[in-house]
Parts: sequence; C-alpha cells; structure tokens
Amino acid sequence: MRWPPVDPPPTAWVFPDADALAGVEDDLVALGADLEPASVLEAYRRGLFPMPVGDPGARHSPIGWWSPERRGVLPLDGLRVSRSLRRACRDFEVRVDTAFDAVIDACADPTRPHGWIDDRIRRAYLRLHELGWAHSVEAWRDGRLEGGLYGLALGGLFAGESMFHRARDASKVALVGLVDVLGGAAGAAEGRLIDVQWNSPHLASLGVVEWPREEYLARLPDVLAVALPTGLAPGAP
Repeated sequence: MRWPPVDPPPTAWVFPDADALAGVEDDLVALGADLEPASVLEAYRRGLFPMPVGDPGARHSPIGWWSPERRGVLPLDGLRVSRSLRRACRDFEVRVDTAFDAVIDACADPTRPHGWIDDRIRRAYLRLHELGWAHSVEAWRDGRLEGGLYGLALGGLFAGESMFHRARDASKVALVGLVDVLGGAAGAAEGRLIDVQWNSPHLASLGVVEWPREEYLARLPDVLAVALPTGLAPGAP
C-alpha cells in the first residue's frame, strides 16, 4: 500500500454533480462507466458510489452509481458506545490494513444475505488499496480475524463500503476503532465524517443519522478539503 495515496491518471468519464442531481427522486442516478481507480475516486468526490444493479451474480449486471436521497452518515462525535460494546472492545485487538484482502473477501461472502460485492468490485477496491486509497479496519482475537470493515479515505471523508463479523460485536469494535483512527470526537471538529451510504436500525443504534442528499453534497467539498488522517498511514500507532 502506498502512502500518501497515488493519484491515478484522470478518468474519461463525467459524473453528475450536485446541480445535475437536484430534484432526482431516485437513489440510482447513473449507469455504466468503469471501475478504474480514477473513475471510482471521481465518483466519490461527487457524492456517488458504485454498486451492481440487480443480481450481482449475474454475468452482465450493469454497474450503477448511487447517491441516496437520504444519506447515512456518522459524525465522529455522534458514535454511541454502549457499556457492553465498551467491554467488547477490550476483548479484541484493532488493526489497520493488515488483512485488506481477507476483509473484502469476508464482506463478499456469497452466503451473506443481500450480498452485492462481485469480482469487479473486489478487483477495483484491491487496486485502490494498492494505491493507498482503500483501507481496512480489523478486529482480531487470539490470532483470528473476527470482524472488520473497509472503505475509502478521501481527505476528511471515510466512505464505508461494507463490514462483517464472525464473533459477536466484532464489526462494532472495528467501527469504534475506525473512529479512533480518524481522530475521535476531536476529529469531528476538524470536519471529518464517515459515510455509510444508507442508514438501518442497527446503524442508527450506533449513532448514524440521515442527511438529505442536498445537504450531503453541499457539505462534501469542505469534508474533502480536510487533511487525510495520519492514523491510516502505514506504521501509525
């Protein structure tokens, strides 16, 4: 993995901006393009992310570009850590970027319900990891990878893609670790933000809230302008 991240050659694709998305009443806002590193990065900088449309196992399922009308976000000072989760944090060791491929493979497990990570997505994010843009936060216990998450770091934005657990609370522990890596509540004052795409009752219990698309896109440039967190650098304590 490179640090600082390496900028790939520019993409040839043009993604819709905030003005083009005004009034669009659908989370799916574009189809096509490619999953080259520059294309994916440009999409995130415009508030979009890729996900196959329909069955990800289908041979020709198109790549969709999504910008939810109600965006799930976690301000760093909004994380809710229950007593039981705080106790669970003591049972795991949190690591960063020591098993990125294993984390994405676990998230892509085809036996998981509502799976969407296909070989194209996997290859794209492995390349982004090699270039220094994609990161994993992992929960280990007794030498075993028990849970984790992965996503992209662009400036002050951590765009979470997926998480998994094999042991109770392991994915939650990884999320707590991510917030610590990004700077904790102090990082929130610096304008950092975790994007989780869509909210859910599970994520809401951890402090995730929803922003209208217009608000998310309006705030995004300032978030992207924040310096990358040093906690994601190789060898960071």
